[in-house]
Amino acid sequence: MEVINKWLFTNPLFYIIIISSLFIIIIYKLFYPRIVGWFGEKYTKDELKKLPKEYKVLNDVLIEVNGTTHQIDHVVVSKYGIFCIETKQYNGFITGSKWDKNWIRHLGKNKYKCINPIRQNYGHVKSISELLNIDISNIYNIVCLTGNTKYRINDDGETIRYNNLVNKILKYKKSLINNTNIIVDVIKNNNLNQKNN
Repeated sequence: MEVINKWLFTNPLFYIIIISSLFIIIIYKLFYPRIVGWFGEKYTKDELKKLPKEYKVLNDVLIEVNGTTHQIDHVVVSKYGIFCIETKQYNGFITGSKWDKNWIRHLGKNKYKCINPIRQNYGHVKSISELLNIDISNIYNIVCLTGNTKYRINDDGETIRYNNLVNKILKYKKSLINNTNIIVDVIKNNNLNQKNN
């Protein structure tokens, strides 16, 4: 045992493994929400690729309206309306309603508040409406859940699982918008993320 201990503490590889492990743990703790969010948005992005070509999909849109910036996960532009999509990857059991300021995440015996993404995304819907000078009734608020969470949300159909997202969008059949290419150009030209690349 003494030989093993001596070898461990005198071997540089031992210290490299320890330092690397600590580094990985720190990075994981610091960036876990971003990593999880990135995967959630990727799942939604992949689903949206299944839409027909007439639907124009814009991902990771950052716009400024009236001095306030809005980061919108996905915007889908079609003649049937504009779909403003907020992606959330939760785990546990979520409860709440579309009007609550916060939803409750139940993880085992613990409960945590999280921002109500329907209300959060409504702010994005309003910003798109103002940017494009389009009536808000032509813009749909959708919250796409990508995690393994179970949920009981009292809403009007805004909340949906990512694997049902395309079907939900395709259910809208009433023609509302006839200048989709101009709308896409306006959003692209005002996308601060695109300007910074």
